[in-house]
Amino acid sequence: MTGNTYIDPGADTKEGYQISSTSRGLARMVVGDETPEDRIRQRCAISVGDFIMADLMAFKNNPIDAGLKALESGAPIITDIRMVQTGIRKKEHNSEVLCVLDYEAEVSKNKEITRSSAGFIALKDKIGGSIIVIGNAPSALLMVCDFIDKGIKPALVIGTPVGFVNAKESKEILRTKDVPSISNRGTRGGTPPAVASMNEIITMFIEKQQI
Repeated sequence: MTGNTYIDPGADTKEGYQISSTSRGLARMVVGDETPEDRIRQRCAISVGDFIMADLMAFKNNPIDAGLKALESGAPIITDIRMVQTGIRKKEHNSEVLCVLDYEAEVSKNKEITRSSAGFIALKDKIGGSIIVIGNAPSALLMVCDFIDKGIKPALVIGTPVGFVNAKESKEILRTKDVPSISNRGTRGGTPPAVASMNEIITMFIEKQQI
């Protein structure tokens, strides 16, 4: 998507495409449109209706290239909550989109931890080389960071948990890890920027296949 070329695979009606295109045009003017990271900043700002979000986004260790390569290999996309899972585009790539809440039952019986954290423990063997998308649970992001410290490295971590308990801190810890990551600074965040970041990478992937 450069210049006058714009695609939005999620806009499947004329009205939807017009809204998407107009929003993106405004975001280009305000945020800038020089790099792939700018595209994610634009989409995250649109997702929350606030251009401040663009300035809060942080990119470490070439996360966009890492995400594109992971999609090319069909790596699984693992999410912390069903809202994130639901929001991620499922078409035009071969990556399965999983939610850890579908796997947490056995672990949560034995450990007094959040269901999202328990789910990531249950899917521990799938984390290496996967794309992790966390939009809600700081505890889950901290769990993933612990796995990274133990040598289990995802291909990409998108971490934008929201709130006043460990949300800011978990993202700060993520940014110290030697893995590709997209996150945001501060207590803001949530499902919208997490899904927006992942879907923009998927859009870039679709564009790449069309070349």
